[in-house]
Amino acid sequence: MSEQRPRIVVTGRIPEPGLDLLRTVGDVWAWDHDDPIPTSVRDEHLAHADAVVTLLTDRVDDAFLEAAPQVRVVANVAVGYNNIDVSACTSRGVIVTNTPGVLTDATADLAMTLMLMVTRRLGEGERLIRSGAPWKWGMFMMLGSGIQGRQLGIIGMGGIGQALARRAKAFGMTIAYHNRSSVGADLEGELGATRMSLDEILETSHVVSLNCPYTDDTHHLINAAALSKMRADAVLVNTARGPIIDEAALVDALRSGEIAAAALDVFEQEPIVHPGLHDLDNVVLVPHLGSATIETRTAMATLAASNVVAVLSGQPPVTPVG
Repeated sequence: MSEQRPRIVVTGRIPEPGLDLLRTVGDVWAWDHDDPIPTSVRDEHLAHADAVVTLLTDRVDDAFLEAAPQVRVVANVAVGYNNIDVSACTSRGVIVTNTPGVLTDATADLAMTLMLMVTRRLGEGERLIRSGAPWKWGMFMMLGSGIQGRQLGIIGMGGIGQALARRAKAFGMTIAYHNRSSVGADLEGELGATRMSLDEILETSHVVSLNCPYTDDTHHLINAAALSKMRADAVLVNTARGPIIDEAALVDALRSGEIAAAALDVFEQEPIVHPGLHDLDNVVLVPHLGSATIETRTAMATLAASNVVAVLSGQPPVTPVG
């Protein structure tokens, strides 16, 4: 009698190369819809799962784990893992993995794009054309601002922050960063980067980019007090996680002119967006597109699958969490 193959549950749609890799080591069941998987359907399949591939929209908590009594690995298709109770997994002997590195360039590209969109008022211009309102070129029409010679303050100088710094330096910006630890003299020299306190970043930067993980410590890191320290001509860019910003406080700051503009890829109550943001012309809003390239999403799915393959084969995961 042949040995039973491990059962692998995939809670949402992922690119086919990831599924193909999973099928080399186990029997795969995947939720093949864009809508979230119903809890009852999920739990039915988790009951016999040896491995689970999750998306950032899944909450892996005690209830999830109780429905999956024999699961050995949870492979999150995301660089962040704030959707997973890592302690609860660890206490049950469940390995947690994520997909760092493969989305670094795509997310840095988007952060740079958002910075240019908001400083050059491209979102406003596109909305004007689409509205059908009459317009004509004028010397003072929809003037934005250049970023050359301006300071970019990066909060969170990991891989994505460093990739953004390289792009911004090529555009002629000066680089400052806030991080728990120094990135080292060599990298600071390469980037011309200066490490600053959070307050210094907020007080001196023309553009502030959030590239830090979402944790208890960074929840509402950018709140009313933080916004009040920023320059009146400053721009805030967020490609990290929505709850790092207090959106209600951001709306107030944008309405009052306390800061000039914001560009957001992620939202505090995603996919719900604070209604005040919809009404502001000095905001660029995009629907969590940081890793949304074919190449990047495929690489993420393949890395998550590689983690599952490693664990089910008795090997250490490629990218363990913690």
